Amino acid sequence: MKKYNKVTPEGTKDLLFEECEARRNVEKALADVFFLRGFHEVVTPGLEFYDVFDPQHSGIAQEDMYKMSDQRGRLVVMRPDATMPIARLTATRLKRQPSPVRLFYNQPVYRSNPNLTGRSDEVVQTGIELLGASGKRADLEVIAAAVESLGRCIPDFRLEIGHAGFYRAVAAQLPVTDDVREDIRRSIELKNYPSLDNILDGLEKSPAVDVMRRLPRLFGGEEVFEEAASLCLNEQAQEMLDYLRDLYQSVKGLVPGDRVMIDLGLVQRNDYYTGVVFSGYVREYGDAVLYGGRYDNLLGFFDHPMPAVGFAVNVDAVAQILLEKGEVLPVRPAEVLVHGQDGFEIAALTRVSRLTAVGTRCESSVFDSEEEAVSYARRKGIPRVDVVGETVRTVTP
Repeated sequence: MKKYNKVTPEGTKDLLFEECEARRNVEKALADVFFLRGFHEVVTPGLEFYDVFDPQHSGIAQEDMYKMSDQRGRLVVMRPDATMPIARLTATRLKRQPSPVRLFYNQPVYRSNPNLTGRSDEVVQTGIELLGASGKRADLEVIAAAVESLGRCIPDFRLEIGHAGFYRAVAAQLPVTDDVREDIRRSIELKNYPSLDNILDGLEKSPAVDVMRRLPRLFGGEEVFEEAASLCLNEQAQEMLDYLRDLYQSVKGLVPGDRVMIDLGLVQRNDYYTGVVFSGYVREYGDAVLYGGRYDNLLGFFDHPMPAVGFAVNVDAVAQILLEKGEVLPVRPAEVLVHGQDGFEIAALTRVSRLTAVGTRCESSVFDSEEEAVSYARRKGIPRVDVVGETVRTVTP
């Protein structure tokens, strides 16, 4: 039987040195943004009951979840999404908090991606949730926080904005099963035009089919609204489009240049989005590094209905981009190696404490002889060795 004690499972990896520092830098930068904007940190369990992520409400297929059972035989999953546990938390332990409730998080999510080569199954996400607030002001507050978050890490980003309700208004008029409707959504999400055309060619011609065929191509600037207006099938879709247009004009004041775009084919994977949806992209990464939107119906699933909007950042993706751009300094060796002669081990450790107290990076020597300590410092690039005995001597390796 083959042993797997020297490898990590597919979709996971070890992080070393600069990779850890890059992740920590991104986490700190984003936490500072959220904290200064009045959001409070929460942590939810890595294990949740499967019922929290009921696929009918979460949009997460059960085969994408890592599942197991607890000691009572109840089905639990490794957290595949951060928003739904926060909705659960808000509906239970925070139900008496005055609205709006401002929360942020920094924690991994786990999803199986067997068909997506190179996609990680374990991803650290950090993000915010603004719960109990509706309307344009709340949407703009969250989008502004998203813009600042990306700007702190990778200033050269692009923001795409859409409306989940617009797609649903069109999809609801197609005479297809839920499975086929999901195939359509998936084709639009991936901009897979041949797949989309293949599905729609099998349907009877109708205005809804024509709109759905053009939906993933409704991408760009102001001109998108004019084209989409000619396709609107009902008054509700037109109202969504008018709101999105108004929001777009405001967001352009937050994002310099032409880096904010409209994408009516932006159909997020999660089914709980109801209003505005948005994604952030950078040139160095082939997928969104930030995504979010409004989900006004989700907390009703937890018997505590309230409007909500939020977003998440893929911390690992942003950290990897910074590493590849050379914006994370290599891990430096210690500045001092402190070696205690026989009988002076405690004195040496006391010196380490004094040096670290003033910010000097130190290692304590674990070698029996001064020669071994100096040789180690030379190999590691440590520029100074303090030898502690009756007196303290400094040796340059």
